[in-house]
Amino acid sequence: MTKYWLRSRLFYRLSLLILFAISAALIIVPALSQPVTLRLLMTAPDVPPWNRVMVKAFEAQNPGIRLQIVEGPNATNLIEDLYTSAFLLGDSPYDLINMDVIWTPKFAAAGWLVNLTDKFSQEELSVFSTPDVEGGKYQDRLYRLPIRSDAGMLYYRRDLLEQAGYQPPKTFEELIKISKDLQEKGLVRWGYLWQGRQYEGAAAMFVEVLKGFGAFWVNPDTLEVGLDQSAAIQAVEFLKSTIQEGISPPGVTTYMEEDTRRIFQNGEAAFLRSWPYVWPLVNAEDSPIQGKVGIMPMIGAEGNTGGSCLGGWGLGISKTTKHPKEALKAIRFLTSEAPQKEFILEAGYVPSRRSLFTDPAIVAKYSYYPQFLQVVQKAVLRPPIAQYAQASDILQRYLSAALTNQMTAEQAMQNAARETRLLLEAGRARRG
Repeated sequence: MTKYWLRSRLFYRLSLLILFAISAALIIVPALSQPVTLRLLMTAPDVPPWNRVMVKAFEAQNPGIRLQIVEGPNATNLIEDLYTSAFLLGDSPYDLINMDVIWTPKFAAAGWLVNLTDKFSQEELSVFSTPDVEGGKYQDRLYRLPIRSDAGMLYYRRDLLEQAGYQPPKTFEELIKISKDLQEKGLVRWGYLWQGRQYEGAAAMFVEVLKGFGAFWVNPDTLEVGLDQSAAIQAVEFLKSTIQEGISPPGVTTYMEEDTRRIFQNGEAAFLRSWPYVWPLVNAEDSPIQGKVGIMPMIGAEGNTGGSCLGGWGLGISKTTKHPKEALKAIRFLTSEAPQKEFILEAGYVPSRRSLFTDPAIVAKYSYYPQFLQVVQKAVLRPPIAQYAQASDILQRYLSAALTNQMTAEQAMQNAARETRLLLEAGRARRG
């Protein structure tokens, strides 16, 4: 009886152990076999090339991780709103954050991003252009790795300048002189096109003009505001003068990028301030000015260095992600040379890695990329401050008021500077 009891007891314990092992296997095996999914939101036009190139390449090398691209609206500001709303509601559904360069300070200051400073060495960062790396920092901490660069540039009608015996202008003064001469000779209707509508594009354009006059908007280190200084007022007066003298059309105060691009591409203007996306369009087979255009970094006033406003996109990691290791692995892969090269050849975006601007395969397809590198290397940042969106809104309103003659340049910039200081002081008070 005792032997039978012991045998039964042993059988019972053995059965429990087997059941436990089976149960554990049933729990663990699906967890191990279930791939991790990283989600990323971006504008609708970017989704197809991402899926064709980046997602395909990443998942092929990382079978345990899925990269899901969530298609958003075709408007950058709406993508920012969606990311912001997701963070404010709590746990964001996005693991990776695809950021415009001007979002980094806001997202980092709010505590929404993982600090990447210790994840990448200076040697790893040195492969990117310096402005692109700086655009991913907030208060000297790294939160974003550049994946696509962008910068404002000056397009000019190379054929018309050669016909009239001019070299490309080195200063605003030379640009005005050449514009007037070409207009007087009846070669073009307009001299200089830029974006003057009240929107973010005008702030980007104005950063370049400020730089060109030796002025500044906000010093991110000291939070000093420079909009009411004489050089900044001169920058506004320069833009106003292009309208008053008929070099720029009266409607330029309502123009966005595509408005100016169409006029330039139709052959009606000598100079255009815009972004790299314009180049393949003006050189398309059906373009009236195909092969007649040159590009160069933005210029400045006599005695000052010009600067091109930095744009572009980069990747950060959401603070609420449940997969930080996999997200970091994804960023390392997506910003590495091989997938970036394939992505650029497929989609024609501007590289963030300096070597790709002169890569033979890329140059064979996009011969103008070495020139773009010169532009990107001279790029200037919009102020990397937490309240950038509000500061930009203030500048846009008063710049528009000056350009449309509702205020003098001095009045507008004094008001803009005062409101910006109040904004920054309120931010300091909240943090204090």
